[in-house]
Amino acid sequence: MEKNSKIYVAGHTGMVGSAIVRRLKEEGYENLILKTRKDLNLLDQHEVKSFFHLARPDYVFDAAAKVGGINANNTLRAQFIYENLQIQNNIIHYAHEFGVKKLLFLGSSCIYPRNAPQPMKEEYLLTGELEPTNESYAIAKITGIKMSESYFFQYGCHFFSAMPTNAYGPNDNYDFESSHALPALMRKIHEAKITGAKEITVWGSGKPTREFVHADDIADGCVFIMGLNFEELYEQGLTHLNLGTGSEISIEALVILLCETIGYQGKIKYENSMPDGTPRKVMDVTRINQLGWQHKIDLEDGLAMTYASFIAKRANKNLAEDANFERKPI
Repeated sequence: MEKNSKIYVAGHTGMVGSAIVRRLKEEGYENLILKTRKDLNLLDQHEVKSFFHLARPDYVFDAAAKVGGINANNTLRAQFIYENLQIQNNIIHYAHEFGVKKLLFLGSSCIYPRNAPQPMKEEYLLTGELEPTNESYAIAKITGIKMSESYFFQYGCHFFSAMPTNAYGPNDNYDFESSHALPALMRKIHEAKITGAKEITVWGSGKPTREFVHADDIADGCVFIMGLNFEELYEQGLTHLNLGTGSEISIEALVILLCETIGYQGKIKYENSMPDGTPRKVMDVTRINQLGWQHKIDLEDGLAMTYASFIAKRANKNLAEDANFERKPI
Protein backbone atom coordinates (compact mmCIF):
# COMPACT_ATOMS: atom_id res chain seq x y z
CA MET A 1 0.00 0.00 0.00
CA GLU A 2 1.27 3.46 -0.90
CA LYS A 3 1.21 6.03 1.91
CA ASN A 4 -1.35 8.15 0.05
CA SER A 5 -3.61 5.20 -0.83
CA LYS A 6 -7.28 5.52 0.06
CA ILE A 7 -7.88 2.83 2.68
CA TYR A 8 -11.34 1.90 3.92
CA VAL A 9 -11.51 0.15 7.31
CA ALA A 10 -14.98 -1.34 7.70
CA GLY A 11 -15.94 -1.70 11.36
CA HIS A 12 -13.41 0.89 12.54
CA THR A 13 -15.29 1.62 15.78
CA GLY A 14 -14.89 -1.94 17.02
CA MET A 15 -11.99 -3.47 18.89
CA VAL A 16 -10.06 -4.92 15.95
CA GLY A 17 -11.11 -2.26 13.46
CA SER A 18 -9.94 0.54 15.75
CA ALA A 19 -6.66 -1.31 16.30
CA ILE A 20 -6.15 -1.51 12.52
CA VAL A 21 -6.72 2.24 12.29
CA ARG A 22 -4.14 2.86 15.04
CA ARG A 23 -1.63 0.60 13.30
CA LEU A 24 -2.11 2.25 9.91
CA LYS A 25 -1.65 5.72 11.40
CA GLU A 26 1.53 4.54 13.13
CA GLU A 27 2.82 3.46 9.73
CA GLY A 28 2.05 6.87 8.23
CA TYR A 29 -1.18 6.08 6.37
CA GLU A 30 -3.41 9.12 6.75
CA ASN A 31 -5.84 8.82 3.83
CA LEU A 32 -8.23 6.60 5.77
CA ILE A 33 -11.93 6.29 4.97
CA LEU A 34 -13.92 5.74 8.16
CA LYS A 35 -17.68 5.50 8.35
CA THR A 36 -19.74 4.90 11.48
CA ARG A 37 -22.90 2.81 11.41
CA LYS A 38 -24.89 6.06 11.39
CA ASP A 39 -22.98 7.27 8.31
CA LEU A 40 -23.14 3.98 6.39
CA ASN A 41 -25.48 1.05 6.98
CA LEU A 42 -23.48 -1.94 5.74
CA LEU A 43 -26.66 -4.04 5.71
CA ASP A 44 -28.11 -1.81 3.00
CA GLN A 45 -26.98 -2.85 -0.47
CA HIS A 46 -27.83 0.49 -2.08
CA GLU A 47 -25.96 2.49 0.56
CA VAL A 48 -22.87 0.32 0.21
CA LYS A 49 -22.96 0.56 -3.59
CA SER A 50 -23.26 4.34 -3.40
CA PHE A 51 -20.39 4.53 -0.89
CA PHE A 52 -17.99 2.54 -3.08
CA HIS A 53 -19.06 4.53 -6.15
CA LEU A 54 -18.27 7.85 -4.46
CA ALA A 55 -15.34 6.95 -2.18
CA ARG A 56 -13.44 4.63 -4.56
CA PRO A 57 -11.11 3.13 -1.91
CA ASP A 58 -7.89 1.49 -3.11
CA TYR A 59 -7.67 -0.98 -0.23
CA VAL A 60 -10.25 -2.46 2.15
CA PHE A 61 -9.89 -4.07 5.57
CA ASP A 62 -13.22 -5.77 6.29
CA ALA A 63 -13.39 -5.95 10.09
CA ALA A 64 -17.15 -5.31 10.24
CA ALA A 65 -19.35 -8.01 11.74
CA LYS A 66 -22.04 -8.78 14.26
CA VAL A 67 -20.19 -10.56 17.04
CA GLY A 68 -20.87 -11.88 20.52
CA GLY A 69 -20.12 -14.55 23.07
CA ILE A 70 -21.51 -18.06 23.38
CA ASN A 71 -24.89 -16.89 24.69
CA ALA A 72 -25.44 -14.33 21.93
CA ASN A 73 -24.30 -16.75 19.23
CA ASN A 74 -26.55 -19.49 20.52
CA THR A 75 -29.72 -17.38 20.93
CA LEU A 76 -29.45 -14.89 18.05
CA ARG A 77 -28.68 -17.41 15.33
CA ALA A 78 -30.82 -15.82 12.61
CA GLN A 79 -29.40 -12.35 13.22
CA PHE A 80 -25.83 -13.64 13.23
CA ILE A 81 -26.09 -15.44 9.91
CA TYR A 82 -28.23 -12.82 8.15
CA GLU A 83 -26.36 -9.71 9.24
CA ASN A 84 -22.89 -11.12 8.71
CA LEU A 85 -23.72 -12.50 5.27
CA GLN A 86 -25.34 -9.23 4.27
CA ILE A 87 -22.42 -7.09 5.45
CA GLN A 88 -19.69 -9.13 3.80
CA ASN A 89 -21.64 -9.77 0.59
CA ASN A 90 -22.13 -6.03 0.11
CA ILE A 91 -18.52 -5.10 0.87
CA ILE A 92 -16.87 -7.86 -1.17
CA HIS A 93 -19.13 -7.49 -4.20
CA TYR A 94 -18.91 -3.73 -4.48
CA ALA A 95 -15.17 -3.80 -3.81
CA HIS A 96 -15.05 -5.84 -7.01
CA GLU A 97 -17.51 -3.62 -8.88
CA PHE A 98 -15.56 -0.46 -8.14
CA GLY A 99 -12.02 -1.71 -8.64
CA VAL A 100 -10.55 -2.10 -5.16
CA LYS A 101 -6.91 -3.16 -5.54
CA LYS A 102 -6.80 -5.46 -2.51
CA LEU A 103 -9.24 -6.53 0.18
CA LEU A 104 -8.60 -8.41 3.41
CA PHE A 105 -11.60 -10.19 4.91
CA LEU A 106 -11.43 -10.96 8.63
CA GLY A 107 -12.99 -14.17 9.83
CA SER A 108 -12.71 -16.16 13.04
CA SER A 109 -11.15 -19.36 14.38
CA CYS A 110 -14.68 -20.76 14.84
CA ILE A 111 -14.66 -21.60 11.11
CA TYR A 112 -12.90 -24.87 11.98
CA PRO A 113 -14.73 -28.09 12.88
CA ARG A 114 -15.59 -28.66 16.52
CA ASN A 115 -13.43 -31.79 16.65
CA ALA A 116 -10.66 -30.62 14.34
CA PRO A 117 -7.17 -31.93 15.15
CA GLN A 118 -5.25 -29.50 17.35
CA PRO A 119 -3.57 -27.18 16.67
CA MET A 120 -5.85 -26.27 13.75
CA LYS A 121 -4.24 -25.85 10.35
CA GLU A 122 -5.66 -23.83 7.47
CA GLU A 123 -6.41 -27.00 5.52
CA TYR A 124 -8.83 -28.26 8.22
CA LEU A 125 -11.51 -25.89 6.92
CA LEU A 126 -14.69 -27.79 5.88
CA THR A 127 -13.42 -31.16 7.10
CA GLY A 128 -16.06 -31.75 9.80
CA GLU A 129 -19.08 -30.51 11.73
CA LEU A 130 -19.01 -27.09 13.32
CA GLU A 131 -19.54 -26.23 16.98
CA PRO A 132 -23.37 -25.94 17.29
CA THR A 133 -23.32 -22.93 19.62
CA ASN A 134 -21.68 -20.65 17.03
CA GLU A 135 -22.61 -22.42 13.82
CA SER A 136 -24.48 -19.48 12.26
CA TYR A 137 -21.55 -17.11 12.72
CA ALA A 138 -19.07 -19.71 11.51
CA ILE A 139 -21.06 -20.46 8.34
CA ALA A 140 -21.18 -16.76 7.51
CA LYS A 141 -17.43 -16.41 7.97
CA ILE A 142 -16.71 -19.53 5.90
CA THR A 143 -18.87 -18.00 3.17
CA GLY A 144 -16.75 -14.84 3.32
CA ILE A 145 -13.57 -16.86 2.81
CA LYS A 146 -15.05 -18.72 -0.14
CA MET A 147 -16.55 -15.56 -1.61
CA SER A 148 -13.15 -13.82 -1.53
CA GLU A 149 -11.56 -16.88 -3.10
CA SER A 150 -14.28 -17.10 -5.78
CA TYR A 151 -13.89 -13.44 -6.74
CA PHE A 152 -10.16 -14.03 -7.10
CA PHE A 153 -10.57 -17.01 -9.41
CA GLN A 154 -13.43 -15.64 -11.51
CA TYR A 155 -12.57 -11.95 -11.68
CA GLY A 156 -8.91 -11.81 -10.65
CA CYS A 157 -9.73 -9.71 -7.59
CA HIS A 158 -6.92 -9.63 -5.07
CA PHE A 159 -9.14 -10.52 -2.13
CA PHE A 160 -7.87 -12.74 0.70
CA SER A 161 -8.82 -13.70 4.25
CA ALA A 162 -7.27 -13.66 7.72
CA MET A 163 -8.56 -15.80 10.57
CA PRO A 164 -7.82 -14.23 13.97
CA THR A 165 -8.29 -16.30 17.07
CA ASN A 166 -10.08 -14.97 20.20
CA ALA A 167 -9.32 -11.25 20.34
CA TYR A 168 -9.07 -9.00 23.38
CA GLY A 169 -7.82 -5.51 24.07
CA PRO A 170 -8.89 -1.84 24.24
CA ASN A 171 -12.37 -0.95 23.00
CA ASP A 172 -13.77 -4.42 23.70
CA ASN A 173 -17.44 -5.13 24.45
CA TYR A 174 -18.05 -5.72 28.19
CA ASP A 175 -21.79 -6.27 28.09
CA PHE A 176 -22.64 -9.50 29.93
CA GLU A 177 -25.35 -10.47 27.45
CA SER A 178 -23.33 -10.12 24.26
CA SER A 179 -19.61 -10.12 25.08
CA HIS A 180 -17.02 -12.83 24.67
CA ALA A 181 -15.63 -14.79 27.62
CA LEU A 182 -12.52 -12.77 28.43
CA PRO A 183 -14.06 -9.27 28.65
CA ALA A 184 -17.09 -10.64 30.50
CA LEU A 185 -14.80 -12.32 33.03
CA MET A 186 -12.70 -9.18 33.41
CA ARG A 187 -15.76 -7.08 34.19
CA LYS A 188 -17.24 -9.69 36.54
CA ILE A 189 -14.01 -10.08 38.53
CA HIS A 190 -13.46 -6.32 38.67
CA GLU A 191 -16.98 -5.70 39.99
CA ALA A 192 -16.55 -8.49 42.54
CA LYS A 193 -13.39 -6.79 43.78
CA ILE A 194 -15.07 -3.37 43.98
CA THR A 195 -18.15 -4.69 45.82
CA GLY A 196 -16.18 -6.99 48.09
CA ALA A 197 -17.98 -10.14 46.84
CA LYS A 198 -16.48 -13.27 48.36
CA GLU A 199 -17.41 -15.51 45.43
CA ILE A 200 -18.08 -15.29 41.69
CA THR A 201 -19.69 -17.79 39.33
CA VAL A 202 -18.14 -18.67 35.98
CA TRP A 203 -20.12 -20.38 33.23
CA GLY A 204 -19.02 -23.90 32.25
CA SER A 205 -16.49 -26.25 33.74
CA GLY A 206 -13.39 -24.11 33.22
CA LYS A 207 -11.70 -27.01 31.42
CA PRO A 208 -11.89 -25.93 27.75
CA THR A 209 -8.76 -24.31 26.37
CA ARG A 210 -8.64 -21.22 24.22
CA GLU A 211 -6.07 -19.10 22.42
CA PHE A 212 -6.13 -15.33 22.91
CA VAL A 213 -4.43 -12.66 20.81
CA HIS A 214 -4.28 -8.95 21.55
CA ALA A 215 -6.11 -6.67 19.10
CA ASP A 216 -2.92 -4.72 18.41
CA ASP A 217 -1.22 -7.95 17.32
CA ILE A 218 -4.17 -8.74 15.05
CA ALA A 219 -3.91 -5.28 13.51
CA ASP A 220 -0.17 -5.70 12.96
CA GLY A 221 -0.82 -9.11 11.37
CA CYS A 222 -3.54 -7.73 9.10
CA VAL A 223 -1.28 -4.97 7.78
CA PHE A 224 1.42 -7.60 7.24
CA ILE A 225 -0.93 -9.90 5.30
CA MET A 226 -2.18 -7.02 3.18
CA GLY A 227 1.41 -6.56 2.02
CA LEU A 228 1.72 -10.16 0.79
CA ASN A 229 1.21 -11.36 -2.77
CA PHE A 230 -2.29 -12.89 -2.66
CA GLU A 231 -1.81 -14.63 -6.01
CA GLU A 232 1.17 -16.53 -4.63
CA LEU A 233 -0.82 -17.53 -1.53
CA TYR A 234 -3.64 -18.93 -3.66
CA GLU A 235 -1.09 -20.79 -5.81
CA GLN A 236 0.10 -22.48 -2.61
CA GLY A 237 -3.46 -23.72 -2.00
CA LEU A 238 -4.16 -21.20 0.77
CA THR A 239 -7.52 -19.43 1.02
CA HIS A 240 -6.73 -17.77 4.35
CA LEU A 241 -4.04 -17.42 6.99
CA ASN A 242 -4.40 -18.17 10.69
CA LEU A 243 -3.59 -15.16 12.86
CA GLY A 244 -2.83 -15.86 16.50
CA THR A 245 -0.23 -16.86 19.05
CA GLY A 246 -0.25 -20.65 18.73
CA SER A 247 -0.53 -20.92 22.55
CA GLU A 248 -3.55 -22.03 24.57
CA ILE A 249 -4.78 -21.60 28.12
CA SER A 250 -7.67 -23.20 29.98
CA ILE A 251 -10.56 -20.98 31.05
CA GLU A 252 -9.75 -21.96 34.64
CA ALA A 253 -6.14 -20.78 34.26
CA LEU A 254 -7.34 -17.61 32.52
CA VAL A 255 -9.62 -16.83 35.46
CA ILE A 256 -6.69 -17.24 37.86
CA LEU A 257 -4.57 -14.93 35.71
CA LEU A 258 -7.35 -12.34 35.57
CA CYS A 259 -7.78 -12.49 39.34
CA GLU A 260 -4.05 -11.85 39.77
CA THR A 261 -4.15 -8.96 37.28
CA ILE A 262 -7.19 -7.36 38.90
CA GLY A 263 -6.29 -8.17 42.49
CA TYR A 264 -9.31 -10.27 43.40
CA GLN A 265 -8.89 -12.96 46.07
CA GLY A 266 -12.39 -14.41 46.35
CA LYS A 267 -13.63 -17.91 45.58
CA ILE A 268 -14.40 -19.09 42.03
CA LYS A 269 -17.42 -21.33 41.46
CA TYR A 270 -17.98 -23.05 38.10
CA GLU A 271 -21.51 -23.48 36.75
CA ASN A 272 -21.22 -26.91 35.10
CA SER A 273 -24.78 -26.80 33.77
CA MET A 274 -23.82 -24.03 31.31
CA PRO A 275 -22.29 -24.95 27.91
CA ASP A 276 -18.53 -25.10 27.46
CA GLY A 277 -18.48 -24.79 23.68
CA THR A 278 -15.62 -26.39 21.76
CA PRO A 279 -13.44 -28.38 24.22
CA ARG A 280 -10.12 -27.24 22.77
CA LYS A 281 -9.29 -24.52 20.27
CA VAL A 282 -5.80 -23.42 19.33
CA MET A 283 -4.58 -22.51 15.86
CA ASP A 284 -1.47 -23.58 14.01
CA VAL A 285 0.30 -20.35 13.04
CA THR A 286 3.24 -22.00 11.29
CA ARG A 287 2.32 -20.60 7.89
CA ILE A 288 2.21 -16.93 8.87
CA ASN A 289 5.29 -17.35 11.07
CA GLN A 290 7.20 -18.77 8.09
CA LEU A 291 6.10 -15.78 6.01
CA GLY A 292 7.73 -13.49 8.57
CA TRP A 293 5.11 -12.47 11.14
CA GLN A 294 4.85 -13.34 14.85
CA HIS A 295 2.79 -11.93 17.68
CA LYS A 296 4.54 -9.55 20.09
CA ILE A 297 2.24 -9.18 23.12
CA ASP A 298 2.13 -12.04 25.62
CA LEU A 299 -1.08 -12.74 27.52
CA GLU A 300 0.09 -11.45 30.91
CA ASP A 301 1.18 -8.07 29.50
CA GLY A 302 -1.87 -7.91 27.25
CA LEU A 303 -4.27 -8.45 30.14
CA ALA A 304 -2.55 -5.77 32.21
CA MET A 305 -2.80 -3.29 29.31
CA THR A 306 -6.44 -4.21 28.68
CA TYR A 307 -7.41 -3.88 32.33
CA ALA A 308 -5.75 -0.46 32.48
CA SER A 309 -7.83 0.70 29.49
CA PHE A 310 -10.96 -0.79 31.08
CA ILE A 311 -10.35 1.18 34.29
CA ALA A 312 -9.63 4.37 32.36
CA LYS A 313 -12.92 4.19 30.48
CA ARG A 314 -14.91 3.44 33.62
CA ALA A 315 -13.32 6.46 35.27
CA ASN A 316 -14.62 8.70 32.50
CA LYS A 317 -18.21 7.49 32.27
CA ASN A 318 -20.62 5.08 33.82
CA LEU A 319 -20.35 1.68 32.09
CA ALA A 320 -24.00 1.62 31.06
CA GLU A 321 -23.72 5.03 29.37
CA ASP A 322 -20.26 4.78 27.85
CA ALA A 323 -20.55 4.44 24.06
CA ASN A 324 -17.35 2.41 24.04
CA PHE A 325 -19.15 -0.39 25.84
CA GLU A 326 -22.09 -0.64 23.48
CA ARG A 327 -22.37 -3.67 21.21
CA LYS A 328 -20.05 -3.02 18.30
CA PRO A 329 -18.60 -4.77 15.25
CA ILE A 330 -15.16 -6.26 15.64
